[in-house]
Amino acid sequence: MSFRLAAYAVCIERGRVLLARHVASQGEPTWTLPGGGVEHGEDPFDAVTRELREETGLEGAVERLLGVDSRMIPAAAARAGVDHQNVGIFYRVRIIGGLLRAETDGATIDPTWTPLGQVSGLRRSSLVDTGMSLAQTVPPTGHVPPTPYGGLIQH
Repeated sequence: MSFRLAAYAVCIERGRVLLARHVASQGEPTWTLPGGGVEHGEDPFDAVTRELREETGLEGAVERLLGVDSRMIPAAAARAGVDHQNVGIFYRVRIIGGLLRAETDGATIDPTWTPLGQVSGLRRSSLVDTGMSLAQTVPPTGHVPPTPYGGLIQH
């Protein structure tokens, strides 16, 4: 089994959410939240703003911890072909500067402010729905039910 610890930025402003497309080595790109793997020895609090800057060119300030999501991706659907656990830490992040641009030499393209009403029609990672649910409900436990997969919602 493989494991990944990641930090994700939920940036919602003026009825829009900041998304970017992730281009995997195989398959169609999916829309996702800015964020990614926490490096060895790195604090997830620092990782989320580093990933935001790398993937979108924007500077952010963490406003609050929204919650933690742990999901299992079965081997048949995982990129490496083995069962995979992803633990995602979601933060509400406010944009404080920078210029919106694509990641250089990375797997994330097209950072875009997307109207909230258009998100449900996008082919997207379940991370988007989980992050938006946490941002909208702000549960005291920091946990929401797992996002179901299928249709437009991908692992």
